[in-house]
Amino acid sequence: MIEKYLDDLERRIDPVAEEALHAAWKRFCVGTGDAAIFSPQRQQKKPSAMEWPDISINAALENHELMAIHQFKLCSDALAGGTGQLLNVRCNYGTGILSSVFGAELFVMDEALNSLPTTRPLGGGETELKRMLAKGVPDLRTGLGGKVFDMAGRYHEWMEPYPRIRHYVSIYHPDLQSSMDVCELLYGSELFTDLLEKPEFIKELLDLITQTYIAFMNVWIAIVPPRDSYATHWAMMHQGTIMLRDDSAVNLSPEMVAEFIRPHDQRLLSTFGGGAIHFCGKGDHFIEVLSTMRGLHAIHMSQPELNDMEAIFRGTVDKNIRIIGLKREAAQRALDLGRDLRKSVHSW
Repeated sequence: MIEKYLDDLERRIDPVAEEALHAAWKRFCVGTGDAAIFSPQRQQKKPSAMEWPDISINAALENHELMAIHQFKLCSDALAGGTGQLLNVRCNYGTGILSSVFGAELFVMDEALNSLPTTRPLGGGETELKRMLAKGVPDLRTGLGGKVFDMAGRYHEWMEPYPRIRHYVSIYHPDLQSSMDVCELLYGSELFTDLLEKPEFIKELLDLITQTYIAFMNVWIAIVPPRDSYATHWAMMHQGTIMLRDDSAVNLSPEMVAEFIRPHDQRLLSTFGGGAIHFCGKGDHFIEVLSTMRGLHAIHMSQPELNDMEAIFRGTVDKNIRIIGLKREAAQRALDLGRDLRKSVHSW
């Protein structure tokens, strides 16, 4: 079934347009662009001659081919709309990939929500977490790990006969969150009191999670090697290889972010040649801590309206760190107020 959709996508990919779009993104990433707000578009729209199906997330979780069609449809939509979104697909299994490798139970959302799954905290509390520590790095193919690696292989298999798809559609790395975010998934909400009461125990957990993250990414990179020193994520480009998630950081003080999160983020950034960090919610209180990390090239934030954006800009664009995917109204408001964004902000 998938071949007819890939045939359609292959016909519609214009190498000239894609090369121009990639070049524009790379100029933005290295600071040589010329737009006050970077918001690229393709040279023309390339609508499909056929109707692509809407596939639910739950259906895609259980079927490699349906997941591939679900993801390639996003590429089709980008071509049809003439947007500046880069063509990319991923193994789309939600936030619980790495926690499931440690044995956390998968929690699949109701079909009507059409939302990605997560995992429940490990049962057994501290006793089970200590067992996890004693076992060390787990079998990476347990939980969702095997599905992720198998799906990456299927992408290669399906893309192989299509030179344009193979060249211009990136397979971007799965959502492994960050060490602290995975720790919260495994630990549950008690984590936030135990950061104060059992800090050394939490640090042991974070160290094991970081080791496992590195091991998982090394297997991933063996299957999907980086093409160059740039990566795509959510149809955007940044320098480096990885996109970390620091959603748990919004609950912590800057001092706790520096103590519990920054060392592990830094280890991951250093191991994989740098990258970007995403956070949801209010992060203006810890952006300065993030900005001190070597190899942090970009941030992605989903809710600028909850943040002191001047503090965000001081901790990013003023330090040669890009902001990607910023809501247009937030970027435009800053320009209207006379804020120099240093040609370092991307908005759709």
